[in-house]
Amino acid sequence: MPGLRRAEVLLVLLLALFCAGVWSVILAPYFYGSAEGVVQTPAAVKAARTESVKQSSSLARVSALLAGTPAALAPRSKTANCIVAGALPDRACTPGSVFAAATPAQICVSGYTKRVRSVSTKLRKQLFAAYGAYELDHLIPLALGGDNSAANLFPEAADPKPGFKEKDVVEVYLYEEMCAGAVDLVAAQTQIAEDWTAVYALLDKSDVSRIRQKYTNWAN
Repeated sequence: MPGLRRAEVLLVLLLALFCAGVWSVILAPYFYGSAEGVVQTPAAVKAARTESVKQSSSLARVSALLAGTPAALAPRSKTANCIVAGALPDRACTPGSVFAAATPAQICVSGYTKRVRSVSTKLRKQLFAAYGAYELDHLIPLALGGDNSAANLFPEAADPKPGFKEKDVVEVYLYEEMCAGAVDLVAAQTQIAEDWTAVYALLDKSDVSRIRQKYTNWAN
């Protein structure tokens, strides 16, 4: 009889462990314990992003636009008498330029742009002289691998719209989608150099509003 009782106790313990394991599997998609509290699992985060993409039609339109971008950036062919064309730079003076070795794995790490930002006072003066006025900006943003050369810098105005505030929205949108793996880095670079306003025109108002609310210090 004692042997039978031990077998019964062991059976009860095994059943309890089995039930605990089953419940942990069932609840795992909803909760994931950490030292700081309960957070979402990677699967839940991915599912949330998928749902967000479904609600926005921006990505499909932007992806179609990027699919037709040139394969490479043009070289700089003019250094004086540059003329801003509305929201766009003079393509001969500012065709866009990037750090050739920059990859999404490097760019998507927080603090990347601070580490690579370096534009000398001498170069700034040269660009202002070439264009005549405005505020100096990176055509291809550092957040998309753009570099600090004269081929990637141009004086940009806020007005007429779309101006530099709208361009900032495009830069953030492409950066987010590139880091999420939804947009190709090179395609984003060449399109923003070719005509960033084309991307802005395809964005849902909800995406523009979300980005402006996220970065109220410069977007308004």
